[in-house]
Amino acid sequence: MLWQGDSRRKPSGGRLVRSRGKRKFEMGREATDTHLAPMRSKKMRTFGGNQKMRLFRCDVANVTNPTDGTTQKCAIETVEGNPANQYYTRRNIITRGAIIKTSQGSARVTNRPGQEGFVNAVLI
Repeated sequence: MLWQGDSRRKPSGGRLVRSRGKRKFEMGREATDTHLAPMRSKKMRTFGGNQKMRLFRCDVANVTNPTDGTTQKCAIETVEGNPANQYYTRRNIITRGAIIKTSQGSARVTNRPGQEGFVNAVLI
């Protein structure tokens, strides 16, 4: 598990003495790398009893055409680029901002698939 609490160091590099230990609500989870493959997702309970849909694999996207505002469900052929990490492109990992090749053309992913359970994209 990941810990998302404050650092034990000051901005100057000096050590901070903690008055308490770590707390469960400061705990994080591993990132969901959404791969290009037949769809597989899972519901996760989050803080406050809310839910997130973790998308592990996906091969379809809701692609919007900005010229006329129509949206179609398209098959994702491959990941063409990913400004977040160049190695994500090689591994066909879909994140927000990734450029995907669909049956309609190239599109940019506009949502966070690993946290929302689907892929939204806009044609470019």
